[in-house]
Amino acid sequence: MLSIMRLIPQPPGEITNGEVWFEGRDLLKIDKEEMREVRGNRIAMIFQDPMTSLNPVLTIERQITEVLELHLGMNHKQARERAIELLKMVGIPAAEERIDNYPHQFSGGMRQRVMIAMGLACHPRLLIADEPTTALDVTIQAQIVELVKRLREEIGMSVVWITHDLALLAGLADRIIVMYAGQIVESSPVYELYKNPRHPYTIGLLQSIPRLDEKQRERLQAIDGLPPDLIDYPTGCPFAPRCRFVVDKCWEVDPPLEEVSKEHYVACWVKPEGGEIMRQWHASNTEGSR
Repeated sequence: MLSIMRLIPQPPGEITNGEVWFEGRDLLKIDKEEMREVRGNRIAMIFQDPMTSLNPVLTIERQITEVLELHLGMNHKQARERAIELLKMVGIPAAEERIDNYPHQFSGGMRQRVMIAMGLACHPRLLIADEPTTALDVTIQAQIVELVKRLREEIGMSVVWITHDLALLAGLADRIIVMYAGQIVESSPVYELYKNPRHPYTIGLLQSIPRLDEKQRERLQAIDGLPPDLIDYPTGCPFAPRCRFVVDKCWEVDPPLEEVSKEHYVACWVKPEGGEIMRQWHASNTEGSR
């Protein structure tokens, strides 16, 4: 996502190849001034830690109005009024007074709401949310998720939500892309992925999530081993050392992303039937607990 936003520090980082198409333009080929118009205006990003993303020595007002003045050409009065509207939109109480506060005067959940307000300031077409509910308690997490879902419908924007929490995505996403070792291993509409996961890593992730709809307790299944060293990238499938379905070909050639059903893509030589595996696993665990 930092590559999409062209926020990779260069040097030492480098975008070596690829394309990023957005509204008919390859974002990797436009100049810095054009990208500055896109970033924060057409594409906005909510970062993982609101405490380190907000400037501690600037008021909330200054941090929101700066975006409005830069991208929308508002004067200070107009920008302040709009900032208050945004804070009210994301559920900040007493927004007229709180806008003059500093970040340390807000709780973690309120700081994350401020970050969302900043992201929505210019009505972006795409909002990138980098684990925005990390370090928040479950009640505040649910409030943030519902807030983003509501604003997505009201504003009509697309959302890319980066998370390790597959359970959270079930009620939020239309499509899930599962990544491992820096590459896509499975891409599917959300309900298809939960119904019939086809990559061993996805199956392992789903088997590690506690379920509340089972009458009997089940032992969760861990994924053995560690992720690969990306500096010394493996020759074959990067998941092979941790995979229980591994075959000889997995050690030799990295599998391409292939369509296994409508809009369902998997990068795996075996492509196990995850739905049947999950059913057998639940049945065996339930029988064992009896």
